[in-house]
Amino acid sequence: YIEDSMKCQGFWRSFSLVEEKKVVNPIHGLAVRGVTKHFRRTKRTKKKLRFHQKILNFFKREKEVIRAVNDISLEVNIGEIYGILGANGSGKSTLIRLITTLLLPDRGSIHVFGDDVVTHSLKVRQVMNRVSVEASFFKRLSSAENLIYATRLYGISATEAERKAERILERLGFDAARMDEEMEQLSRGMQQKVAIARALLTTPMLLLLDEPTTGLDPKSKRDVQAFIEEIRRERKAVIVLTTHDMVEAEKLCDRIAIIDNGRFIAEGTVEELIANTPSENGAPGTLEDVFIA
Repeated sequence: YIEDSMKCQGFWRSFSLVEEKKVVNPIHGLAVRGVTKHFRRTKRTKKKLRFHQKILNFFKREKEVIRAVNDISLEVNIGEIYGILGANGSGKSTLIRLITTLLLPDRGSIHVFGDDVVTHSLKVRQVMNRVSVEASFFKRLSSAENLIYATRLYGISATEAERKAERILERLGFDAARMDEEMEQLSRGMQQKVAIARALLTTPMLLLLDEPTTGLDPKSKRDVQAFIEEIRRERKAVIVLTTHDMVEAEKLCDRIAIIDNGRFIAEGTVEELIANTPSENGAPGTLEDVFIA
């Protein structure tokens, strides 16, 4: 075997790539194969029920299956930004939670740099981080205190964390002088910048961005987008981006998948997706046309 090594979080990860001059099971930054996740919930009815019917319905508790993620497969190469577009409730966030080990798949497998997220979950968590549209903080602590607390979980010293946090926040257009203000005093957009900085402080090799620019003003959105491109360029990180912003997806993503009812219904580059979608009145197609079709 020829061993290629990648340094991340203070250790070397070795990949077996070639055997007898042939590539065997090439390592992708992220590989999702046939993943399925279903949920069961009490079946809802649109009928107006009488009181005794509600009591009977409560004890019967008929269940229905929600197919949140249904037989999804994807592969993301090292240094690639992979976009996932879909309406609310289509399965985007559930897929992200499966990759981050917050949920276990019912079927299929997920590998991050060759490691299974179920059997090697602790190892996988060391090389990934996530930005959520609903990021949580200790609201009575400052942004600096929140960031230092989060990085200490990864073994990063408070001094180093504060230095890196200040640099990243300034790059995102966050005034470093406000790092000592309580989180509850910051605007929604500023809190989102802190969430992005928190994910980047650990130098993740897999970065999962779940609608990261939601709530940001146009300038802040451009700052974040530029920083995402910079991370990909300088670190060769694997980035998965979910978004509703078609312009953002077209600007950042190398490839895009469109998800609907838990399934991928289209996948390819922006040019490939547009080319495969009929245009109206002969006008040039757009990514929005692909999404709506």
